[in-house]
Amino acid sequence: MKTKIWKELRKTLAFSYKNIIMTKRNFFTIFEMLFWPLISLFSIGLMGAYLDITENKFAFIMIGAISLSVIQLAQLDVTYVLLFDVWSKSLKYTFATPASFYHMIIGSWFVGILRGLVAFLALSLFSIFIFGFDMGRLPLLELSVFLLGLFFAAMLIGMAACILMLVFGRRAEIAAWTLTAIIMLICGIYYPVSVLPETARLVALLIPVTHFLEYFRSFYGFAPSFPNPLLIGFAQSFVYFLIFILLSEWSLKRARKNGMIMKLSE
Repeated sequence: MKTKIWKELRKTLAFSYKNIIMTKRNFFTIFEMLFWPLISLFSIGLMGAYLDITENKFAFIMIGAISLSVIQLAQLDVTYVLLFDVWSKSLKYTFATPASFYHMIIGSWFVGILRGLVAFLALSLFSIFIFGFDMGRLPLLELSVFLLGLFFAAMLIGMAACILMLVFGRRAEIAAWTLTAIIMLICGIYYPVSVLPETARLVALLIPVTHFLEYFRSFYGFAPSFPNPLLIGFAQSFVYFLIFILLSEWSLKRARKNGMIMKLSE
C-alpha cells in the first residue's frame, strides 16, 4: 500500500518539478507573478483612495483585487502544464507516460499554490505599506481556509481550460487567460452579486468563488447571501472537481481517438 502511494506521489511531483523547471527557464512567467498583480492592486487602490470611499468598502475592493491575482496565478500554472507541451510540440510524449490526467493537474497545482502564496504575501505587504489595508489581520485559520478556497477554485478553472484545449485544440488556448476574468466578473470581484441582474446572480451563486469572497468579506461587515458560505463553496468545489475528473477522462479518450493529441503535437 505504501509503495503504491509513493508511486502515485512521485508521478504527481514529477509534474511539479516540470513546471518549476519551465518557470525558471521562462522569464515572463516569473515576471507576471509580481508585475501585473502589483499593477492591478496599485490601480484599484488609487481609485479607492480618489473616490474617498469608506474603510469597509475600500477593503471590499482590495480583497477582490488580491483574490483575482492569486486565483489567476495559481490557475495559470495548472493550465501551463498542458500549454508548455503544446508549445513545445511534445504533448504526445507526455500522454505516452503511465501518468494520468489528475497527476498533471495536482502536480502543477502544487506549484500554482506556491506562486499564489508568493503573490499573496507581496500584495498584502504592498497594500499595508501603500494603502494601510492589512488583509492578514484576521486569524490565521480564517485566512488559510479562505486561501485554500481560492486555490481550489484556481485548480477547477485550470482543469476547465485544459479540457477545452483537449476538445477544441489550439482555438481554446485563449481560455487560459479569459476564464478567470469572466468568472470573477460574474462572482462579484469589485461589487456584491446582489447588484447583478437576476439571471447573472443565480449563475454567480453556482460559482464557489462567490461564496469564498462572501465568507471573507463577512469579517468586514458585509452579509453573505447564505448563512454558511464557506461550506457551500467547498461543497460546490468538490462536486465540480468530480465532474471535471470525469470530463477530463472523457476528453482525453476523445483526443486520443480523433487525433487531437497528435494535432497539438505538430
